[in-house]
Amino acid sequence: MSTSQHPKTIRVDTLARVEGEGSLYIKFQGDRVCDVSLDIYEPPRLFEAFLRGRHYSEASDITSRICGICPIAYQMSAIHAMERALGVDIEPAIRLLRRLFYCGEWIESHTLHVFMLHAPDFLGYPDAIAMAREHKDVVEKGLRLKKIGNRIVTLLGGREIHPISAAVGGFYKLFSRSELLELADDLEWALEASIDTVKLVSGFEFPDFEPDYEFVALRHPDEYPFNEGRLRSNRGLDIDAADYENHFVEFQVKHSNALHSSLKGRGSYLVGPLARFNLNFDLLPPIAQQAAREVGLVVPVRNPFRSIVVRAIEIVFACAEALRVIREYRPPERPRVSAPNRAGTGQAITEAPRGILYHRYDLDENGIIRTAKIVPPTSQNQSRIEQDLREFAPRLAASSIEEATWKCEQAVRNYDPCISCATHFLKLRIEREV
Repeated sequence: MSTSQHPKTIRVDTLARVEGEGSLYIKFQGDRVCDVSLDIYEPPRLFEAFLRGRHYSEASDITSRICGICPIAYQMSAIHAMERALGVDIEPAIRLLRRLFYCGEWIESHTLHVFMLHAPDFLGYPDAIAMAREHKDVVEKGLRLKKIGNRIVTLLGGREIHPISAAVGGFYKLFSRSELLELADDLEWALEASIDTVKLVSGFEFPDFEPDYEFVALRHPDEYPFNEGRLRSNRGLDIDAADYENHFVEFQVKHSNALHSSLKGRGSYLVGPLARFNLNFDLLPPIAQQAAREVGLVVPVRNPFRSIVVRAIEIVFACAEALRVIREYRPPERPRVSAPNRAGTGQAITEAPRGILYHRYDLDENGIIRTAKIVPPTSQNQSRIEQDLREFAPRLAASSIEEATWKCEQAVRNYDPCISCATHFLKLRIEREV
């Protein structure tokens, strides 16, 4: 389509490679963008309502159904919140297993995004299947990496999708050291493959685009964050999970069934790999830091298109961390500690692959859930996605609809948004007023 036609409305039906369904609307007046909205039109999932009236022990199994890509983050956020409400302290070996559990999820989720969802944008292909015709080795490497992440999840979780073995106080079964050591050969290969992946994606062409973000992520004093730490930002935020709702607020917008989130008095913020990397680079293992330095990645990284490189760095981290855990692990005497029924409130934040995930539960004296609140990372990023598009779109005003659509989809995929467990995502509608 020629830009001289000045269309008022442009539509592109659907696109795969983002989890969920939605539409993007952009309105131009000349070269100026006057309106942007990322419309998430899937119906509400109602999981917070499903949880009310359930025993605390059921929450982890129910919440793991929220997402087929990052079920462990939902499951473990619920478990950590329950443990805080019930005053439960876990054993060191259980803590190690939980980090390994997260390694599996990060490997499979980040690999899926890097190789199957986002790399085709940079290499000029409509999807990974088309990309495989000319880059078969790259796609096969990605599939093998993802299977290794799935293998970890299957071992610790009982199955690849919606795992069932994690529990308040620990796990429902013990894992022997020999079972974990069987993962070592695959992980050694994965570590080398992930370093190669960093080199591959760092060679992509990235637009010159660096918004002024407030990065928000967990920060632990001793380790790159998965499921513990204080919530920090590059602009002075430093809070416990229990204070989350004193600083963050959710609100409804007309064009989306997903709530937006903002920092009170400060507006949108960014969660996910860029935020974690910029706030925790010094806590990455040396092999991951070296991989970043070798491709010229310097903190702070503000270009969201380079998030694909940071995700690859986090795959390096997850592989190295998994190897560390299985070598240090010694089975505890029991799979979990007991958790009594009692009234209480518990809040927890963990780092899903896409960013921080907040859970809060209020329990009565019988351990029954009275209220539940869940704030997923994509909801937290949605305002920031729209703001990025508002800042990025003016450079597309003179582009063809095909090029504009491609670039907008690529920009949205920088966030790896998990709108739902479906696979179709984007309709693009552009209005131009002269």
